[in-house]
Amino acid sequence: MREVVAHLVGMDLVFAAMIQGGPMPERGADRLGDDPVGAYRSSSAALLAAFSGPGVLERSYHGPLGSATGAERLQIRLYDLLAHGWDLAQATRIPARLPEDVAERALAFARAQLSTQSRTGRFAEPRPVEETAPAIDRLAAFLGRPVPPQL
Repeated sequence: MREVVAHLVGMDLVFAAMIQGGPMPERGADRLGDDPVGAYRSSSAALLAAFSGPGVLERSYHGPLGSATGAERLQIRLYDLLAHGWDLAQATRIPARLPEDVAERALAFARAQLSTQSRTGRFAEPRPVEETAPAIDRLAAFLGRPVPPQL
């Protein structure tokens, strides 16, 4: 779980740096220390601040996979956060209470985005899942996670 939280914190900081034009965070640094919750809250605040600036959503930003608008970058960050939230819920057996409409929009965006990009090194191939499954489960399956059958 610590690795997942470290990934979330690191990616929050990467997206914030990309949007604000600042230096990228150092790879491999321990950003959690003795307070993973505090580190996550701090990185989330930095991410929120970065995306809250005027004109951010309309501007284009260059990253390792090409250019995208701030709105598209926010959608990318959102589906990553949702998927890892699902991962943590599965690991802890605590149900993920994620808004169905938000997960549905994230799934639609991920499907559209990944239809034109390589999954290599990022996501496994989509896994089977019932079409009637909650949107968060369908998103997880689309991003290559095995989804347990609904009971």
